Amino acid sequence: MGEGSKIARAARKEAIRRKAQRNHSHFYERVSHWSFGHHSEEPIHWHRERWVLAGTAVLITALSGFIIPAWASAMRPPAVPAAHSLLPLALPKADTVVHQTPTVEDWHIVQVQPGQTLSDIFQGQGLSLTDLQHVVDQAGDAKALHSIKPGQEFDFLLGSDGSLKGIRFDKDESSRATIRFDGAKPTLMAQTREVERREHIAHGVIDSSLFAAGSKAGMSNAMVLKLAELFKYDIDFVQDLREGDSFTLVYDDVYRDGAYLHEGDIVAAEFVNQGKRYTAYRFKKDDGNYGWFSEDGRPIQKSFLRIPVDFTRISSTFSAARFHPILGKMRAHKGVDYAAPTGTPIHAAGDGVIKFKGWMNGYGNFVVIQHNGTISTAYGHMSKFANEKVGQHVTQGAVIGFVGMTGLATGPHLHYEFRINNEQRDPQSVTLPKPEPMSGVQLAKFKAQVVQPQLARLKTLDANMKMARVGSSSRNDD
Repeated sequence: MGEGSKIARAARKEAIRRKAQRNHSHFYERVSHWSFGHHSEEPIHWHRERWVLAGTAVLITALSGFIIPAWASAMRPPAVPAAHSLLPLALPKADTVVHQTPTVEDWHIVQVQPGQTLSDIFQGQGLSLTDLQHVVDQAGDAKALHSIKPGQEFDFLLGSDGSLKGIRFDKDESSRATIRFDGAKPTLMAQTREVERREHIAHGVIDSSLFAAGSKAGMSNAMVLKLAELFKYDIDFVQDLREGDSFTLVYDDVYRDGAYLHEGDIVAAEFVNQGKRYTAYRFKKDDGNYGWFSEDGRPIQKSFLRIPVDFTRISSTFSAARFHPILGKMRAHKGVDYAAPTGTPIHAAGDGVIKFKGWMNGYGNFVVIQHNGTISTAYGHMSKFANEKVGQHVTQGAVIGFVGMTGLATGPHLHYEFRINNEQRDPQSVTLPKPEPMSGVQLAKFKAQVVQPQLARLKTLDANMKMARVGSSSRNDD
């Protein structure tokens, strides 16, 4: 190409440039200060256009940092799962691995109800008297089967056909028996259970009644009755109690396997009645049985009950002469009349033999018990007799009849006589024979192991209670 051609092209470009500048003169005027090809000696000034260009560049750079990796991930081919190979494993033989769920046995618990017998309970489970006999034979001398009590529990395990597979019951407080009949032969297993006694101390002062004082001292009604039963030979709790009488006792509760089982017994007690002090201490005798004894070692249980019936009031006292309400004339009354509802049980005042049982003139239904060569007791006006026969031996407290109003009586009551050499004496004032104390060796053991430590506890409690009362009284005075 010649030099002329180059000059022509250059001229055309220059013409096009001038034309563009003419057509867009307003734009070139606005950006005429922009320079990319050379550096001005003047310092650079950032105007709005430069800020716009810089922000746009930054935004594009930031977006590319998010968009490009996401686009790259989307374009990546899906991952191919790793290949797995199955290898044959040798399993153990079926008879070498045994995983059995333990069988839960369905024991049926039955609680003895009042009036029920053991045969009633077995028949209620669809069992026969033969099943009962098998249990008795396997249990041996288990007293729990021969004298069941309300509240006692028996657990039965029965098969699908109703047959007896097992039975559980408490032999006593500290052991539980399980008899199984589902093996080759019957088996008996005894389980020992932990039994403990937890002691409590109570103190009360009579202000209205024995039960009210016992309740205030934190005692149950059952424990109050035990306290009255303990001292009934010396104190008439209907006639003899006075305001200000007091009692202090140590008693226990029985727990089995850590759970409350039942109320226990009185360990030591004293009762102050009308200024006279009576004591009782529990002591294990040489024969293994427990008894209660006074401080001098004599049994609390006397030879005779002072009163042989639970009565509401004394309707007539012993008297050499009184006006008879039916005969209408003065006549000696050689006994004491205890008013009580018809049907109230009458108890033998002491051990003895039934000497007479039948109808006796004004006495109505009448019973005489001979206790020894010189002492006898008599009971009249009974509504009916118990099952004892003439010549039969009875023990103290045994029921011999029931209160009534047969014979010459205007209302239901017991006419009670105490006779020495067949002569009536006043039962309320006659001096009853004292029981013999323990032997010398046993008495020394009783005083050292029981009386001395328990007496110290009772005295300490009495002293603390007296100080508390004095302190309370002084605060009230202030």
